[in-house]
Amino acid sequence: MRMRRLGWELAATAGSLRRAFTSAGRERDACVQALKAAGAAVAAWAVVGAWWDAPMALMAPWTAVALVQGTVYRSVRTGVQQLALIAAGTFLAAGAAMITGNVMAAMALALPPAALLGIHNRFGDQGVYAPTTVIFALAYGTLSGEDMAHRLAETAVGAVIGISVNALLLPPVHLRGVEEALSAMAREHSSLLRMMADDLAAGYAEEDAARWRGRVAQISASLEGLRNARIWNRESYRFNPGQRMRRGFRDAPSIDHDAYWERFLDRTSAIVDNLAAAAGEERGLAQPPPARLMLLARLLGAVADVCEWDRTRWGLHSDEADLARRDAAEDRAEQALARLKSGLADEEPETVVTVGALSASGQQLLRLLGGASGTPGVRS
Repeated sequence: MRMRRLGWELAATAGSLRRAFTSAGRERDACVQALKAAGAAVAAWAVVGAWWDAPMALMAPWTAVALVQGTVYRSVRTGVQQLALIAAGTFLAAGAAMITGNVMAAMALALPPAALLGIHNRFGDQGVYAPTTVIFALAYGTLSGEDMAHRLAETAVGAVIGISVNALLLPPVHLRGVEEALSAMAREHSSLLRMMADDLAAGYAEEDAARWRGRVAQISASLEGLRNARIWNRESYRFNPGQRMRRGFRDAPSIDHDAYWERFLDRTSAIVDNLAAAAGEERGLAQPPPARLMLLARLLGAVADVCEWDRTRWGLHSDEADLARRDAAEDRAEQALARLKSGLADEEPETVVTVGALSASGQQLLRLLGGASGTPGVRS
């Protein structure tokens, strides 16, 4: 089993490397950032270690490699944090050594405030640099004024090199994450709606409704991933000279797409909740007759076709014939909804309540599709 798992890991690694060299994507982006970090470290060592022959040359490449971050803004912010923490750790170590005259006592005196400084929420993951600087400075006895100046100067040089490499050499822009997240929203909604349509056509049960709710929860998590991708995208434009340096620099898809899918999920969740309430032994609503469920299945299947159309045509120009296929799917959904709403006066009152609630949610869903202002790839 372990050998099989190792084989899977090796195959996955080989696949990632192959994709990095053959097509644009996350793997290539990660490789570019890794090579930039390595190049920044080599450049920092060449300047501080080989050229200047500085006594603490290690500080420069160590800082440079850490500052090739996922965004230029993050590189600048991390650089400022590191410089502040290393300076604080250096001064704490020097002050403690001056007061105590003993390494053990100096560590006992300097490490608590350094560690407390490191957990401040403003410093995030960089907080460890304050106590580690205290440890290194006291352990190696580099506490003279000249040593302190070298440590800070070489750290600053490494920071400048790391930030410059990240900002000037293919500065990262997190655009692909937003596009992939939006495409995933269309794919996941299409899959859920098609699953619901199949289950309804076969006569759904309580277990089916529980499975739908699980998929709704997954889509909610994907929606949160879309929000995170937006945050990374906005952050990647801060301090980024790429808009002036690169031709064909694209903006992220409109935020209207996000609002569209939030509303879409709300409408779909309402349908799932009503169907779940009509399933099982302790029903809060009456289960619709099979004929009504079949009409709802046709409605959801047609909406799934629209979602799939949107996903496959993301970012592509669609001619009138192509758009006609989407419009045809919308028409099928409208016809199914009209039949679902018709003849309710002949049904039992409890059935009318359930079918009416489902019809209302279905109508809201179709009105959302008809607007199409936030739909990926459609008239936007």
